[in-house]
Amino acid sequence: MPDVAETIVTTLHEQGVKTVWGVVGDALNPVTDAIRRTEGIEWIGVRHEEVAAFAANAQAQLTGELGVCMGTVGPGSIHLLNGLYDAKKSHAPVLAVCGQVPLAEMGSDFLQEVDNDNLFRDVAVFCRTVTSPDQMPGLLEQAVQSALHRRGVAVLTLPGDIGGLDMPSGSRSPRAVALPRPAAPDPDVIADARELIDAAASVSILAGIGARHAREELLAVADRLSAPMVLTLKAKEGLERDNHFQVGQTGLIGNPAARRALEGAELMLMVGTDFPYSDWYPDGRTVIQIDDRGEHVGRRTQVDLGVVGDSRLALSALLEGIAAKPDRGHLDKVRGEYRSWHDSQLKLADPTRQGGLVDRVRSKFDNPEARIRPEMVAAAVNERADDDAIFTSDTGMSTVWLSRFVDFRGTRRLLGSYNLGSMANAMPQALGAQALDRERQVIAFCGDGGLTMLLGDLITAVAYNLPARFVVFDNGRLGMVKLEQEQGGLPEFGTVLDNPDLAAVARAIGMRAARVEEPDQLDAAVAEAFDGQGPVLLDVVTNPEEVSLPPKVTPVEAWGFAVAKVTEVVESRGA
Repeated sequence: MPDVAETIVTTLHEQGVKTVWGVVGDALNPVTDAIRRTEGIEWIGVRHEEVAAFAANAQAQLTGELGVCMGTVGPGSIHLLNGLYDAKKSHAPVLAVCGQVPLAEMGSDFLQEVDNDNLFRDVAVFCRTVTSPDQMPGLLEQAVQSALHRRGVAVLTLPGDIGGLDMPSGSRSPRAVALPRPAAPDPDVIADARELIDAAASVSILAGIGARHAREELLAVADRLSAPMVLTLKAKEGLERDNHFQVGQTGLIGNPAARRALEGAELMLMVGTDFPYSDWYPDGRTVIQIDDRGEHVGRRTQVDLGVVGDSRLALSALLEGIAAKPDRGHLDKVRGEYRSWHDSQLKLADPTRQGGLVDRVRSKFDNPEARIRPEMVAAAVNERADDDAIFTSDTGMSTVWLSRFVDFRGTRRLLGSYNLGSMANAMPQALGAQALDRERQVIAFCGDGGLTMLLGDLITAVAYNLPARFVVFDNGRLGMVKLEQEQGGLPEFGTVLDNPDLAAVARAIGMRAARVEEPDQLDAAVAEAFDGQGPVLLDVVTNPEEVSLPPKVTPVEAWGFAVAKVTEVVESRGA
């Protein structure tokens, strides 16, 4: 009979798992040894377990299938938590196998002992400790199926003396249950939705990642209703390309046209989105929300009608009866505003532009040393990247530049910590994405703060031949925090990063790397980074004073920003 560890590994392999991420040792030794002896499943040993959780999380999001990470006894498992919380908030099916002290020592405050069932209770949809081989494969089945069916994190804890024990004689083979079919919405609710839409003079759509698989139906509804479409950041992939209705994002990283699209319509149709920022929803509008999770309906803004069900099925049902709205005035107006805004953004990324008097004066203040603008970096990468590239972005300003200057044409994919908002996610998520397909282009937009937080796992990219491109926006700042402080009228404090030459660090671990300090070096450096084999790090020294204000700034915020800038100047001169 196989032992418990072999049963776990065989089951994961049969489930389609091809990579397992973690750090070896302690209670995991029987499991990692079983992986060593099993063809078709790869162990990727990371330098920090948080990277393991983010990498498994990335794989789960990209494939919709189970991602797997492992943590050793106590501290090793604790290190998984941040990446697992990101998986929870991204509804990614991830299994974490965690080590535990031997059974006889549990409850004795033994060395490294941690109560995993309590530790992971908030993050996990399933969390159990195996205390006997007789519980297998039942507990493993429950863990895998809970992660897949509830789209969340499952944690299975394995004491140190359990993994190597034989399974009981006659133990059955593990069984997997097929995922349920998409749920159709109630026809009576669809009829009510049609009535509300037909009664509205104008409609705008707010579409999220939950509408990605309903692209054709969504475009058809927008066309029938002459409705501009505001996309959440996560909806860029799949919904941005060849979309003549989209007007970009709203919220802190958005643009004025998207805000006016929502505020200027009588009815807002939310499709597959749980956009979290309540302050950015319009007031006094009729709201219909389509979501396959009933608990999401109405929790961000007041909703007049909730349609619970699959977005593709719901939109198809709407199309059968809604009346056309031939007046395209609302659509044409906000699309025109969006194009003007977008063109103005592209000018910022043009290294040859001179600009008018206002631009030249502004540059004297926000870029006196003529450093590389981060907009230029994002635009240059966008031009060189493949149409099927996978992008990851760190939380903060790296995400702002990606959202504004990277077009999600073709079959490009996007990952980030867009629900948890963690630092340091872009590099480990890129590792996870690249391990799925070492031939597909993977590009990480890294902040210097994020990358240096988990810098050691650049070694993992080299050790396992994961040829991702790591583009570092090296402005020597925690950029988003700097902006937060200045908008609140505070002088910048505690955000300056004393970075080493990150390209030199990357070269020291065996990675191709280049450091770019002058604007006229950028295009050639990007071109070289995208040629050749193996992982590459591009360390681009960018302007730390680059301003990216949201599309709606209150007078208080504007005044606070001005006061902060004056205070910074005074303090600098005083020094």
